[in-house]
Amino acid sequence: MSFDGIVTRAITHEMNEEVKTGRIVKIYQPTETELVFTIRKNRTNHTLLLSSHPSYARFHLTKDQYHNPKEPPMLCMLLRKHLVGGFLEKVEQVSMERIVKFHVRSRNEIGDETMKTLIIEVMGKHSNILLVDTEQGHILDSIKHLPPSQNRHRTVMPGQPYKLPPEQGKTNPLELEADQLMKKLDFNSGKIDKQILNTVMGFSPMITKEIVHRAHLGGTDAYENAYSAIREQIIENNYQPTIYSGDREQFYVLPLTFLNQEEKSFPTVSGMLDRYYSGKAERDRVKQQAGDLYKFLKNERDKNKRKIKKHETTLKKSEAAEDYQRLGELLTAHMHLVKQGDEIASVVDYYDPDQGERTIELNPNKSPSENAQSYFQTYQKLKKSKQVVQKEIGKAEEEIDYFDRLIQQVESAREVDIEEIREELREQGYMKKRSSSKKKSNKPSKPKPEHYTASNGTSLYVGRNNKQNEYLTNRLANKHDTWLHAKDIPGSHVVIQDDAPTEDVLFEAAQLAAYYSKFSQSSSVPVDYTLIKHVKKPSGAKPGFVTYDHQQTLYVTPDINLIRDMKTK
Repeated sequence: MSFDGIVTRAITHEMNEEVKTGRIVKIYQPTETELVFTIRKNRTNHTLLLSSHPSYARFHLTKDQYHNPKEPPMLCMLLRKHLVGGFLEKVEQVSMERIVKFHVRSRNEIGDETMKTLIIEVMGKHSNILLVDTEQGHILDSIKHLPPSQNRHRTVMPGQPYKLPPEQGKTNPLELEADQLMKKLDFNSGKIDKQILNTVMGFSPMITKEIVHRAHLGGTDAYENAYSAIREQIIENNYQPTIYSGDREQFYVLPLTFLNQEEKSFPTVSGMLDRYYSGKAERDRVKQQAGDLYKFLKNERDKNKRKIKKHETTLKKSEAAEDYQRLGELLTAHMHLVKQGDEIASVVDYYDPDQGERTIELNPNKSPSENAQSYFQTYQKLKKSKQVVQKEIGKAEEEIDYFDRLIQQVESAREVDIEEIREELREQGYMKKRSSSKKKSNKPSKPKPEHYTASNGTSLYVGRNNKQNEYLTNRLANKHDTWLHAKDIPGSHVVIQDDAPTEDVLFEAAQLAAYYSKFSQSSSVPVDYTLIKHVKKPSGAKPGFVTYDHQQTLYVTPDINLIRDMKTK
């Protein structure tokens, strides 16, 4: 895990520099596992995020925007009662563990000064955030409760005394000199990185691998030097926040030479963590919230694929329509040779260049004339069904295209986008509409396409679903603005608020169109661009579907770093 004791020390040090002595002015709880604090210091508001998410637990200053629920959860109201208006006295790490205490001085209802401690334990699925009465030492509340039946080592419930998680028998590196560490290692047993991991508190596999890499399989001196260099950086709080891009992204606050990957450095630890985690937890929440929606869309798409397969079988049969017409005409021409009761008729095939003989099956219970009429009726039926089936196949293909677009939108959706997609499906009759009373209390708000800023300051907008696409293209944009869309694939509408954008701005907007498309992970994605006045929605078309002309095409490979930079601006 990247968020180890060293990263915890680095972000704790940064917190003391940035928000220590600041005043807590706002608290809200956007999700079950996240808390957001607004701390004002030196006339500047800082946003502090604390997360106990099982996969993305962390704490840092953030520039991301978080949704403030209309109805605050009970824990949020309790935190507001005890902490809003209070001052952050200090931020303290417990040894080198991933446990941090925020000491807050505030006043109670009668004006007496009180001390509260907000504790975050960054421990994977066991992560927690607790509010503790500093003087009495008991828990006021926590994000997760642990009754005695679940944890025999400690109870995490309101009113219970706060106890630290059980120690692992490791030594704090701040107190462990290099020569002392060497005495604890058995070089004959091998796996030195794992031995260090099991010995030193707060170290993760990433930093122990780095020590071994720097030692180059040398002797004791090499390991001493490698460990000492890292320990010195920790003691001096000399950090180099970096994200490493390889098969998967990784971050750390000390140089990791063993990775040998592309590096992106950050001036602050919070900036690094904000960039690394931005969107990850939200995508995880969206995946959970939209699981049923994704399944519904996929089922509807697959249903239409099966429908096409069935229609294609009928279409194949209908291709024999003209043959039935030919049999009817041949039978009519040779009526004088056929008697009622015959089961077959052998006639000359006038359609055959060689004038060969053809055998026609008959219904012995029908007259020759009735048999001929039967063949003509089958011809008419198959001819009509061919037209109907071709029309139904066209409809099913449109449906598949529509659901493909919705699936792509769900896969890249934010939390705020999901409800708009559900609302669209209700309006289109695919899902049941909500009751009138519920609908009234949840009146849909105006769609809000996502805003980006190009390198020269030009505004770029992206529709993240069909409602936003239609609002952006048909209402928000000017007819002389530039419109972009990934060519011939599901994707977002992108608008440049400029009728003559520079090549750089066009390239940046095309990056957005490619990234918010079905080919977001591909290279050299074709993107069409034209003016809004050349974009039209056909009458009766599905939401978000448009046609356009006068377009030009450019090819781009989505660059997530460039896209994030445009969002930050």
